Amino acid sequence: MARRDKHVSATPATEWLRAHGVPFSEHVYDYVDRGGTAESARQLGVDEHTVVKTLVMRDDKAQPLIVLMHGDREVSTKALAREVGLRSVEPCSPDDAQRASGYLVGGTSPFGTRKTLRVFVEASVLGLPRILINGGRRGYLVGIAPRVLVDALGAVPVHCAL
Repeated sequence: MARRDKHVSATPATEWLRAHGVPFSEHVYDYVDRGGTAESARQLGVDEHTVVKTLVMRDDKAQPLIVLMHGDREVSTKALAREVGLRSVEPCSPDDAQRASGYLVGGTSPFGTRKTLRVFVEASVLGLPRILINGGRRGYLVGIAPRVLVDALGAVPVHCAL
């Protein structure tokens, strides 16, 4: 059950969702540094597989991109690069991720980013009935239909889960 004692819904991500007519639920939890999706899933009482993490990475030309992955899985950067026709993909530094997305690490959402970034989503995420994804602030997730990632955000489905 999500706590409702904090008003956190005014973020660039939720503004983007509202502007695009995307219905979402709000889920507040106590942010724990380096707790990741395991901690948010534990606090919210949901399967970590349905909590989608937003990872800011960069390609071989140092251009940032976003990868959306199940909370309990890792990204094969080699598989991602091969599938989308890049020589390599690697994680961005926290500072570079913040500059590109406009969000603090731990509060990064794929919605309402500072710069328009290419977005890739692990294809199996799209088969879930509902997902929780960062709402643009540490300790705040939004629940959405996964098709929003492709239909409204333009995310490209890929197979890169480890």
